[in-house]
Amino acid sequence: MQQGIVYGLTGESARGNAHTRYHHKPDPLFLNKTKFKSDVSGLKKAQLRQAILETAMEMTSKFTIGMEVEKNQLHRGAVREYEIFCGFEEDGSCGYEAVTHVLPLLPSGVWRTKVYDMMHKAERIIDDRYSPSDRRCGGHITIAVEGLNGVQLNRAIRKNCGIVLALFKKRLNSKYCGSNRRMQDLSETNVNSWGGAYEYRSTQAHHKYQTALVKGKCLEFRVPSRFQSVKQMMRRYELFYEIVNFTINRPNGTHDALLKILKPIVLSMYNGDVDKTDEVIALSKHFRKFIMRGEIHQDIATYLA
Repeated sequence: MQQGIVYGLTGESARGNAHTRYHHKPDPLFLNKTKFKSDVSGLKKAQLRQAILETAMEMTSKFTIGMEVEKNQLHRGAVREYEIFCGFEEDGSCGYEAVTHVLPLLPSGVWRTKVYDMMHKAERIIDDRYSPSDRRCGGHITIAVEGLNGVQLNRAIRKNCGIVLALFKKRLNSKYCGSNRRMQDLSETNVNSWGGAYEYRSTQAHHKYQTALVKGKCLEFRVPSRFQSVKQMMRRYELFYEIVNFTINRPNGTHDALLKILKPIVLSMYNGDVDKTDEVIALSKHFRKFIMRGEIHQDIATYLA
């Protein structure tokens, strides 16, 4: 008998259709609560304290994540409701997009495995073998932390995002995510609503097309590239968990300590290629200096031109 929370389908027909009007898909559900102790069994006391809010009635993940899967085409017959997606809609820059529900962002364990199971069930949407994508497509990732708004989260996490820019460096010149690449706090500055897509030397930025966009209580990373496989989605989930967890629970931790945690994930992203992994780790240090101080090392200059 399966124990713990079971993620199922809602049966709502609108969640299984590709909507032709933008922002007309159904709203996402919050899947970051469970009533079952078995879902967090095996986690250490420190992990529970750091990642879970517990009451007498239920447990809630402190961190959440949502992802957008943009595709040129959706596999024939694969457009239906999935446990992981809130719905589908046409996308002006690529073709179609599938958007996840609000998912718990968790350490390794039973609950995370159930999130991964939802990803595998949606393989025919996520995997390029079935639903193809090209470089026009993106893979936006939105995170949130209990008790922080988007501005506060951006302020806290930007010092740890050199690795994000290093991994998705070729997207930094995209007009859809190339603004405010230093992730500067724009809450008290004037935002240029009509241009500035490539501007990073001033505090002006496009109102939407930023590297990481503050959206209310959330922070949307627009710079990640398209999703091409379930494995890729899993590794990105792990990457953002470690970055968020380190930011919140080790605020005085060193950047080198974070990179040591992230290196095995990056190595898996590159299928064990040590040289590519070392290159990304080295570039992440330069990108961190760029984010924090505006320094442009010669090794990253071409990506910021």
